[in-house]
Amino acid sequence: MKHHKFDQLQILAKIKQDYPHQVMPRRARFQRWVELLEQDPHRVLSTLHETEYLPAAARAVLRSDNSAITVAFNDPVLRAAGMENDTYGEAKRFFELSDRQLHRMICYCHFGATVSAQTTASYIRAKYVDRQEGIWARLRGMFTG
Repeated sequence: MKHHKFDQLQILAKIKQDYPHQVMPRRARFQRWVELLEQDPHRVLSTLHETEYLPAAARAVLRSDNSAITVAFNDPVLRAAGMENDTYGEAKRFFELSDRQLHRMICYCHFGATVSAQTTASYIRAKYVDRQEGIWARLRGMFTG
């Protein structure tokens, strides 16, 4: 058996993307993300810079090492559920978020260059995990994002 560093494995490995993904409800995906962030609440995460000003194509491929999105992507459970990479566009697709919703979660303008994992986890938990959705909340969400 030949041993490789993790970075080398990513280059050498042939990953089949056509395997069936495990079905995971949206709320469960958010719950898992919160749990991952809360495992190391003092971890300092990178934010993404000025997401609201970038053209859609540039925003979709935007990423940062050690972002909250990277924490989610590094989890084998979320990858098995269909998360394909740690870009802004993939987080938007996978977690079913609007640009406005994701912007509030990971943008530089809300937190500065870095944010604690606990702050991000608390925000996600309050908005997407513990939130009780009534008819008025759902209607408001449709119009305000």
